Amino acid sequence: MTERLLISELAAREDGPVAVAGWVETVRDQKKVQFLVLRDETGAVQLVRPRPEGDDEISLAISGVSLGSFVRVEGQLKHDERVKLGGIEVRVEAFDVVAASDPEQPIAADSSIDKRLDHRFLDLRNPANALIFKIQTTFEHALRTWWVEHGYIEIHTPKLMNSPSESRAELFQVPYFETTAYLAQSPQHFKQMAQAAGFGKIFEIADAFRADPSFTARHATEFTSVDAEISWIDSHEDVMAMHESVLVAGFQAVADKHGDEIERLLGFRVEVPTVPFPRIPLADALRIVAERGYVVPRADGDLDPEGERRISAYVKEEFGHDFVFVTDYATGIRPFYHMRHADDPALTNSYDLVYRGTEISTGAQREHRIDVLLEQVADKGLDPKELESYLEFFRYGVPPHGGFGMGLARVLMLMLERASIRETTYLFRGPNRLLP
Repeated sequence: MTERLLISELAAREDGPVAVAGWVETVRDQKKVQFLVLRDETGAVQLVRPRPEGDDEISLAISGVSLGSFVRVEGQLKHDERVKLGGIEVRVEAFDVVAASDPEQPIAADSSIDKRLDHRFLDLRNPANALIFKIQTTFEHALRTWWVEHGYIEIHTPKLMNSPSESRAELFQVPYFETTAYLAQSPQHFKQMAQAAGFGKIFEIADAFRADPSFTARHATEFTSVDAEISWIDSHEDVMAMHESVLVAGFQAVADKHGDEIERLLGFRVEVPTVPFPRIPLADALRIVAERGYVVPRADGDLDPEGERRISAYVKEEFGHDFVFVTDYATGIRPFYHMRHADDPALTNSYDLVYRGTEISTGAQREHRIDVLLEQVADKGLDPKELESYLEFFRYGVPPHGGFGMGLARVLMLMLERASIRETTYLFRGPNRLLP
């Protein structure tokens, strides 16, 4: 490994010799002194070198270095409160250009999101953009830690399937030797198989695929899905209790580790939600938004995006909360495997979790009784032969269970007040983007 100190480590060190490495962010090439700002993955530091009479090798290298070039520098660390950038500087004694950058940068601070995504590797050198993925790491780690500490098993499910995991809509087909495979829209079937296997409690954080031609700020054709499934539940209320608990753990970890940096770079404090999250049945949510002046125009009885924004505004006003579970969805707009109410088969034991006006997750209690499941397959007009590999789980007994799937990029987009999941996805995939 190249010997270097991280820039974040410099402030705690005493004055003396150091070696640092990173990319050149700015250069001020003056007559008597040369200044640079060097940035690495942890921060930025000022480099300074008095210019000798008659340029030498180092001063010429500094004069000729292009912005974005990766360099390694040796010099003397000096604490000086007059230095605006952290009160420290490195006085350059050796300057090695390891990898020079083209002098013309293809993006600028005011470039469009599409232009920035074309050159994502440069876009992510922006500290605010890089911070998103440090936060993502902390958030995922906190979710995993909560689940592991509560006895969950992490699984990795196949993304090539012989039949659709949700429906034939929004489905990518892939030639697979002598047959056709499908890219998994979710790990739904395999999460439930783990309950049949007696795993009890599982989770997965992995890719999912939707052939969705949408160009909205919250849709992608490939995305990271956060999924969990648990056995021996009484209703979807048990799933919601788990869901809100693991989210609080994730938000708390982000606030603890990155709170100050988020405030400095993004301009706000991350708010850790309190539990329990408000719960509102869908029928009540539709009534509330109608009473507040908006009648959802959808024919299927679901909330539309504007309805989600309206119910979130109501919850914020009434409960001071950014999250709301919208519960008890109608059977007609839920999959065949959602359990129906014992006293009202027109409703399901299911929910959507809406955060700051956007749906981020769907969860439910699953139907575990094979005879009822077959009735619901028929009720949906589906062919049980196409679902045989799924239905087989239930022929040998499955305990009452339920779970959720949640879009990671949506959560981060809303948490970090970004305009689109394009900004909270490392490399976004959509209908017109397969590069880089």
